[in-house]
Amino acid sequence: MAQRKSQEEDIGSREPLACRIDQHRIEVEPFFLSRGMEIDIALAAYANGLPLLLKGPTGCGKSRFMRYLAWRLARPLVTVSCHDDLSTSDLVGRYLVQGSEAVWQDGPLTMAVRAGAICYLDEVVEARKDTIVVLHPLTDDRRELPVEKQGRLYRAPPEFMLAVSYNPGYQSVLKDLKPSTRQRFVSLNFTYPPADMEEEIVIRESGADPELARRMVQLAVMTRGLKDSGLAEGASTRLIIQTIALVRAGIPVVDACRAGMVESLSDDPELLAALDEMIFALF
Repeated sequence: MAQRKSQEEDIGSREPLACRIDQHRIEVEPFFLSRGMEIDIALAAYANGLPLLLKGPTGCGKSRFMRYLAWRLARPLVTVSCHDDLSTSDLVGRYLVQGSEAVWQDGPLTMAVRAGAICYLDEVVEARKDTIVVLHPLTDDRRELPVEKQGRLYRAPPEFMLAVSYNPGYQSVLKDLKPSTRQRFVSLNFTYPPADMEEEIVIRESGADPELARRMVQLAVMTRGLKDSGLAEGASTRLIIQTIALVRAGIPVVDACRAGMVESLSDDPELLAALDEMIFALF
């Protein structure tokens, strides 16, 4: 029978926890423009051991905010992109067979708890419902993580923080957080920044000249106005930046807008035609 090794060892590398967690440290300050009290609220939540919930559309700065917060707190940031097949074992850990041994490998949540890191679950509503339940003991005054396969109970140190995010625009009856889960979190609502602030972000992140940034932001704002006309979601700040990257690589601006922004928003011929008209009006 395979022997079980300590959770202090990882399959393959067998690196100590400190070495593995160091890979998740944010060494350079991420660029982030505050839009209100979100930084103060997040710092207060951290100081009081409270979990954080970020709500907002795709590409509006939720992940960037978490990177900035981790840098500000000087804590490692362990990020998990949630999906339909994300299981409890994916988060907590599992025994993996190596040769004749069964070696325990921490999941990202367990690693973050043990190291006193920030664990950020991006688009948490995409995870399976039974997976989300494992978060509950970490989100109240217990701050505990039971690992049944090890028969262990980890108590989160004061430095640990749990943060999750989701996009309310895509929520449905099948993909939404239960009230019993939502009410455990301090919630921050993120939206796209005002046009002048978004222009500053785009210039900083893309290296675009101010006039190009202004027009690209204006195009994105116009697409967001089509939400009531059948467009699921308008262009994000992220889409603006990647479109400008195409322009700076030598792609004509109209073609860059189509490939980098418009075609990523819809397949509907009527909506695409309307978006094309916006491009020609601006460029």
